[in-house]
Amino acid sequence: MRLADFDYALPKHLIAQQPVSPRDASRLLVVERASGRLAHRTFRDIVDYLQDGDVLVVNDTRVLPARLRGRRAMTGGAVELLLLRPSEDGAWEALVRPGRRMRDGTIVEVGGDATPLRIGPRLPDGRRSVSLPAGRDMLELLRRAGEVPLPRYIKRIPDNPDDYQTVYAREDGAVAAPTAGLHFTPGLLDQVRQRSVGVITLTLHVGLGTFQPVTVDDIRQHRMEVEQYTITPEAAAAINGRHGRLVAVGTTTVRALETAADAAGRVSAGSGWTDLFIYPCFTFRAADALVTNFHLPRTTLLMLVCAFAGRELVLQAYEAAIREHYRFYSFGDAMLIL
Repeated sequence: MRLADFDYALPKHLIAQQPVSPRDASRLLVVERASGRLAHRTFRDIVDYLQDGDVLVVNDTRVLPARLRGRRAMTGGAVELLLLRPSEDGAWEALVRPGRRMRDGTIVEVGGDATPLRIGPRLPDGRRSVSLPAGRDMLELLRRAGEVPLPRYIKRIPDNPDDYQTVYAREDGAVAAPTAGLHFTPGLLDQVRQRSVGVITLTLHVGLGTFQPVTVDDIRQHRMEVEQYTITPEAAAAINGRHGRLVAVGTTTVRALETAADAAGRVSAGSGWTDLFIYPCFTFRAADALVTNFHLPRTTLLMLVCAFAGRELVLQAYEAAIREHYRFYSFGDAMLIL
């Protein structure tokens, strides 16, 4: 399939700049794969579509305040860093701007106490290794001086930083939120459980790979960057022992589940790395239903959704959402695909 097969035109005013309040008041477009029918609902109505014995699986990764702003110790020039993940040597992989001419060994001072960060060797894909002096902890620095990295299409910084965290976020490690889960409130999750639906967590730390642009015309040539995931034995047992459907919340949850699923659909517990790229013609083994946001054109996220529901039906649903003035992208509205 070609990259242009996953394109669509979106009016800019439909790009959501802030979430609705309360979260579960966002809109929900329900898509039935078998019939092709669409229904326009409110997100809290999702409980009407869940059944006794279903299992709702969510991604409990927490977005790190991974953006640091600092200045070069020698020149005072402004520097922006996006910390991506730790390396085995104790350093971190990072995107550094401006970084093209920054020499190995450059010191950047960040935070109110001018904590020195050393810019290290160049890494693949334009990244750099960055490190702190011995005895200093990068996570502590991020919590003290970092900012949550919002997508660049969001022009307004949220009043509450937790707006870009799910209510069940627990495990630090992501550089972007699993946005399908942003619509849930504690009260709505209680209603889900009251329907005898299990709510199960796994962890996939969302990295840049999820949002890396596809630059090849033949999408089969695209390669996903690896992302770390964990499925506990308790989660795997609940998933495999369910009597109903497996309802995955978000594309990251789907990728973790499908990575860990065998040919019979049984999900194995464990931790590992996945570079699974899901696009049309993929055979799903685990997920029976999907909760997802509306995604940017020409992205691996949209390709995964098209693989799950069919490209033609998904693009028809997107056209309907645009006609009905749904809100798109991270802070936008949601779809439930059955």
